[in-house]
Amino acid sequence: MVGSNGDSMTEVFQTIMKTEGWTGLFRGNFVNVIRVAPSKAIELFAFDTAKKFLTPKADESSKTPFPPSLVAGALAGVSSTLCTYPLELIKTRLTIEKDVYDNFLHCLVKIVREEGPSELYRGLTPSLIGVVPYAATNYYAYDTLRKLYRKTFKQEEISNIATLLIGSAAGAISSTATFPLEVARKQMQAGAVGGRQVYKNVFHALYCIMEKEGIGGLYKGLGPSCIKLMPAAGISFMCYEACKKILVEAEE
Repeated sequence: MVGSNGDSMTEVFQTIMKTEGWTGLFRGNFVNVIRVAPSKAIELFAFDTAKKFLTPKADESSKTPFPPSLVAGALAGVSSTLCTYPLELIKTRLTIEKDVYDNFLHCLVKIVREEGPSELYRGLTPSLIGVVPYAATNYYAYDTLRKLYRKTFKQEEISNIATLLIGSAAGAISSTATFPLEVARKQMQAGAVGGRQVYKNVFHALYCIMEKEGIGGLYKGLGPSCIKLMPAAGISFMCYEACKKILVEAEE
């Protein structure tokens, strides 16, 4: 796990509790909260818009050789990442460099002054490389699982609980499939602060991690990541579908 000395979730938890207490478990969470809201709003709006555009009507031919939800998911991920990436980087810095930055504003000012504005986008390329397959897989898995649910249970309406479970499953699938890229992204975002190794690019990061830790190093932290992402993805999709239903009924 980036920024921690423990090799497992339990060790990391114990280390944080011992050195920082309960507050250490929520370090960087404020930035995460103000990042997630606009990020998800942009992502879901972009997905819905792109999917509607890419889905052919009854008398139209296919607009893309790939499934519309796959392409729309990738476009949605790119859109939200470009708009909110500096917040993600600041969240990472606040989490792993607790002795360097006091708060969100101090972190932002310090990075801009000492490392330059472009540093706010350090690791953007590997992040995009990670976001495209993750978002594409996430939305495609969600769309596919919804179709499978309708086909299996012979019903068009999908309950909130079913949507929650489907969204959680989609989150687990996409997280597992793209986790090595997420590990490389976190390592690159950390930069040289605290004597950490600086990687030339995402491939260099992946190579160095494999050389030092083996294949397992690329999946270190996958368990905690799924524990976090599964309910987050499920709740996100459930709220998305509920809001869509409310808005459609309001228009009618």
